[in-house]
Amino acid sequence: MKIKNGLEVYTHAEMLDMHVGPAGSPEREAYEFELNLELLGDMIKTARQERNLTQEQLGQLVGVQKAQISKLERSARNVTIDTVLKVFTALKAKVAFKVELLDQEVRLL
Repeated sequence: MKIKNGLEVYTHAEMLDMHVGPAGSPEREAYEFELNLELLGDMIKTARQERNLTQEQLGQLVGVQKAQISKLERSARNVTIDTVLKVFTALKAKVAFKVELLDQEVRLL
């Protein structure tokens, strides 16, 4: 926190720490997971609009109902990776997943 012009000023990270939980906490992890799903939905909607497709047209390309595309754009919760890949394939968009191992030790059993 800083004092600027007589006001307390907080960074985004400080606000998250105070109102959501510290980085690495289960609450913060859940918040960031939900945020990423919201962003995925936004990416799908933006790509669909850039391709000048309606939700119904995209649904036909993917083989799902318009309602499922609508739900996906509002939030990508409860969706399979297969569905996400089908949607982006229909949108002629490249998808890349990034996986980070949080610990250095990896065991194969």
